[in-house]
Amino acid sequence: MTAAGAAAAAAGSEAHPVLVVDFGAQYAQLIARRVREAGVYSEIVPHTISAAEVAAKNPAGIVLSGGPSSVYEPGSPDLDHGVLQLGIPTLGICYGFQVMARQLGGEVAKTGAREYGSTGVRLTAPGGVLLSGQPEEQTAWMSHGDSVVKAPEGFDVLAASESTPVAAFASDARKLYGVQWHPEVKHSQFGQRVIENFLHDAAGIAADWNSGNVIAEQVEKIRAQVGGGKVICGLSGGVDSAVAAALVHKAVGDQLVCVFVDHGLLRAGEREQVEQDYVAATGVRLVTIDAAEQFLGALAGVTDPEQKRKIIGREFIRTFETAQAELVAESAADGDPIAFLVQGTLYPDVVESGGGTGTANIKSHHNVGGLPEDLQFELVEPLRTLFKDEVRAIGRELGLPEVIVGRQPFPGPGLGIRIVGEVTFDRLELLRHADAIARAELTAAGLDGEIWQCPVVLLADVRSVGVQGDGRSYGHPIVLRPVSSEDAMTADWTRLPYDTLAKISTRITNEVAGVNRVVLDVTSKPPGTIEWE
Repeated sequence: MTAAGAAAAAAGSEAHPVLVVDFGAQYAQLIARRVREAGVYSEIVPHTISAAEVAAKNPAGIVLSGGPSSVYEPGSPDLDHGVLQLGIPTLGICYGFQVMARQLGGEVAKTGAREYGSTGVRLTAPGGVLLSGQPEEQTAWMSHGDSVVKAPEGFDVLAASESTPVAAFASDARKLYGVQWHPEVKHSQFGQRVIENFLHDAAGIAADWNSGNVIAEQVEKIRAQVGGGKVICGLSGGVDSAVAAALVHKAVGDQLVCVFVDHGLLRAGEREQVEQDYVAATGVRLVTIDAAEQFLGALAGVTDPEQKRKIIGREFIRTFETAQAELVAESAADGDPIAFLVQGTLYPDVVESGGGTGTANIKSHHNVGGLPEDLQFELVEPLRTLFKDEVRAIGRELGLPEVIVGRQPFPGPGLGIRIVGEVTFDRLELLRHADAIARAELTAAGLDGEIWQCPVVLLADVRSVGVQGDGRSYGHPIVLRPVSSEDAMTADWTRLPYDTLAKISTRITNEVAGVNRVVLDVTSKPPGTIEWE
């Protein structure tokens, strides 16, 4: 396919997205990812969206997410009753299944029989489009206390469990479908098959959305937005900003200058890696700015995590504005201002910052909720609708080396949000040392490919009694937070070998002055986030 054809295909997918209606589910983002894994573009929208707004988006399909509420409780999330009358193929999941049943004349009740976790499901009408190609007995992931006890008139009951007589239903004529279980969760044995059957067979949507199409489409968008203007990119060295910069460089070439801000919150060796690896791989022009004193001064005395993130976001922008002025001054030939700023903003950043989906503001990402109101740049964010694994695929497609594309995530605010307490120079040096030890031992043990990332956290405002050198010590704890994830929206702690954990602990307590205790965080996400702040 030509670049123009790929761009047209991607534009077509985005012009007719599958809308994931969010009823406050933990897994709305996961549903969106599963749809994309099926080669179909998806967007998350709030349950408050009107039927007119849905129609205006011209979607190819709709998926109603799960949620924590009961459909018959006063004030529970509902869906504009006109949405299901639009004739758009729709799949209801868990709470969304119950909303659909109730609106269409079915019955939902609290039966007293709850189903949580792995649950056996039996197909009662094999051969239906939604559950085709699946065995009569299978395992699905349930999470509900209410049940559909009567399907709407004209709907076929497709499956049941021991406690749920209507676990799935369908109206092929109206292209409306629903399942009580969570097909987006990989614990559901044939979950992805359910989603793909709905998308491709029931809704007739082609699997034509992929990383190659995204590249072509984004290059066209960037050229249209930027024109002949100059662009700067805040390059952190992480995969997000690296791929964003590579996309913009592909689109506008030497109009792009990358700016790397050394804000003093980096890990050991971070600056050198950016200055050497990325420039060698891309040939892009890179300007490095030393801003450690500026950032540390702005963070002095601050302990609140949200305030830290907003301060760091603000200082990033102020630094880019300084870089803009210096770059314009050195180019006396034209003197045009640099109007565009590239950021590696991802979809999870937008969602967790309360980006218009109805989702709660979990934390303000420095490049979304942390931006100052008097921003002087027009933002260029080619990754804003993508998840991390999609970004990695695009990076590989663009030819970036694995040392960059496969790099474990590291937050833009850096170690500033891995110090629980005030950020100071001495605390940063302590944490940098402990982090370097943990990373070295994980690499030596061959574990880098098994974990998503391993934040190392300093509990700066906590001290504990210890025994070091035959005497009493009163030092800080260091927290190890190894996690496994696909997209950062959900995560589980990584079960590292005890020998490796012992080595890390011994080295940190022996080599890092002021630390006398190392602890392991074994919390999943949810309920915890990956970062402590």
